[in-house]
Amino acid sequence: MKALFDTSVLMAAVREADQRHEVSRRLLLLFAPHEASCATHTLAELYATLTGMKPPLRIRPEQAELLLEHFKTSLHCISLTADEVLQTIHRTAALKLSGGIIYDALILACARKIQAERIYTWNVKHFQMVAPDLAERIMMP
Repeated sequence: MKALFDTSVLMAAVREADQRHEVSRRLLLLFAPHEASCATHTLAELYATLTGMKPPLRIRPEQAELLLEHFKTSLHCISLTADEVLQTIHRTAALKLSGGIIYDALILACARKIQAERIYTWNVKHFQMVAPDLAERIMMP
């Protein structure tokens, strides 16, 4: 089964203080690397969030780098071409959505690209708003 993981799930999986940590971590362990994916830009989002949090939650860049290396080897990272990004922007604009929701739309474009059967996020409402056609595949861990 092909599954794609959103930044929110990966973030919860690495932060033990997060109340969703154990559920997210266990879910990731259920999938073999060839079954589990994330958007390539999710790695950058994760780095920015982990290293940009207020102390004491912030982690050092070298720690974040190690975590991202782990995800790179345990998940298949999906990239979009410039045309696929622009197509996603057109689709998002047609829905009259703006701002940071484009990043959710890009993650969902990656899910479409690999024909993910399950899309895991802690942001189900936003994801379903961006991709009503994928609503049945979008779920919480």
